[in-house]
Amino acid sequence: MIDLENKSKLHPGFPLLYGQALVRAPLTTEEKDMAVSLRLGRQGIFSGLKLLNFNKSFWLRHPSQDRVRYVFQSPWMFGVSPLKVQMPALSPTMEEGSIVKWLKKEGEVVAAGDALCEIETDKAVVTMESNDDGILAKILMEEGSRSVRLGTLIALMVEEGQDWKQVEIPSPDAALPSAAPPTTPSGLASVGPPAALPSSPPPISGSLRLSPAARHILDTHGVDPRLATPTGPRGLITKEDALNLLKKSPAPKATPATVAPAGPVPATRAALTPAAPPPAPPSSRPSIPPVSVPGKPGAPGTFTEIPASNVRRVIAQRLTQSKTTIPHSYASIDCDLASVMQLRKDLAKDQVKVSVNDFIIKAAAVTLKELPEVNVTWSDDRPHALDSIHISVAVATDRGLITPIIRDAANKGVQEISANAKALAQKARDGKLLPEEYQGGTFSISNLGMFGISGFSAVINPPQACILAVGTSRTELRLNEDDQTLHTQQLMTVTLSSDGRLVDDELASRFLDKFRANLEQPQRMALA
Repeated sequence: MIDLENKSKLHPGFPLLYGQALVRAPLTTEEKDMAVSLRLGRQGIFSGLKLLNFNKSFWLRHPSQDRVRYVFQSPWMFGVSPLKVQMPALSPTMEEGSIVKWLKKEGEVVAAGDALCEIETDKAVVTMESNDDGILAKILMEEGSRSVRLGTLIALMVEEGQDWKQVEIPSPDAALPSAAPPTTPSGLASVGPPAALPSSPPPISGSLRLSPAARHILDTHGVDPRLATPTGPRGLITKEDALNLLKKSPAPKATPATVAPAGPVPATRAALTPAAPPPAPPSSRPSIPPVSVPGKPGAPGTFTEIPASNVRRVIAQRLTQSKTTIPHSYASIDCDLASVMQLRKDLAKDQVKVSVNDFIIKAAAVTLKELPEVNVTWSDDRPHALDSIHISVAVATDRGLITPIIRDAANKGVQEISANAKALAQKARDGKLLPEEYQGGTFSISNLGMFGISGFSAVINPPQACILAVGTSRTELRLNEDDQTLHTQQLMTVTLSSDGRLVDDELASRFLDKFRANLEQPQRMALA
């Protein structure tokens, strides 16, 4: 028997009707017939029986009377236990996502593998599929919800046959991902004034994991990162965690200096001692300009916040990481496009349309095959040679720059490379790239020639070692050293940005020389 006064041992929705209760096994047929007399409030007997779960039942015995009341667990009495749908990790570097569009409505039947919604990750817009069969009962994160942390509840489902309208809605705190509270060192006293923070934070132990933005914020303000509550994957302290810690940390107060009383000062000494300057009045100008209201003319010095997409934030983090941790080296060379242009014209006669960029991708892949020491990456404080040659091609989208991958480009023909590049570029602009279509590149190419840029230097895309920046083609008049005659050339400047830890200047020069030879003699690439 279970004492009703100990409510923690009972079902959360168990009604307190009598003094004692006993949890029963599934009922017999005779006992089920007795349950027909159970009062169901405003519901009829037959409609009520549809809600009863005969596999989960309780019976109550009155302490002074010889009778039994049967109580059945049902959605009408206890609510429906939901299947939780949480924000998943759709890419290795994803920390949060945004709900772009729900593909199912509340009350619709969902099968395992059906598309539930579209989520914008740090790379692209990815379709999230359901892992369970059931009914979508409640959408907790509406379309347009941004910066939803991993593990946050975004929807609730129920099993088929259950009343989805009776789903149990968790509290708002339960929808948030769980994070371990900051632990208090055992040596600190429980009472008394808090100890003053040190002027500079102690060295960060190797067990702490901080994002670059969080590390910069905490170092700038001199805050101990061990006081932060990590909410990122695998205990990562994110930028938001650092900002939350700054809000909780009390602002340092200036302590007035106490001067010990001194004896009388001689008149001659007092006359020579200059008077202390009056304290400067506090500046009325804020350190951060006020935010202007959209739709209204902004006052001088104001700014308007622009919401950053997940892709844009990740691009900012990775570019900062690249420029601050990778020693960039640069080398440029001019390539003659006469042979490529003539070959394009010949292929066009056979209804084969390929671009100059397709030849550039092929030439870079073949050159990497000839110089495998350039197809490397830096990891764990040492270089690693890569077996595959996957070319990342930069594509401009509304959400930022995306680099879909032409896989195994050295073994593909120019026509196949062209077809893959066009399809991937369109998927990138539509935000439909799959994770395997933009992860795993070994060498990047960024082409701004279509915008009239003659030449530029690109930022390395870590963990890759190199990126090739391609400018526009131009016509120049040059002297032929053989017969001392002038002739025109259609030249294109390419600049190789390389990781100085992996590719030194001599190796970069050899790569560019072989790349130019392959591009100026495209028939060589057919033999590679």
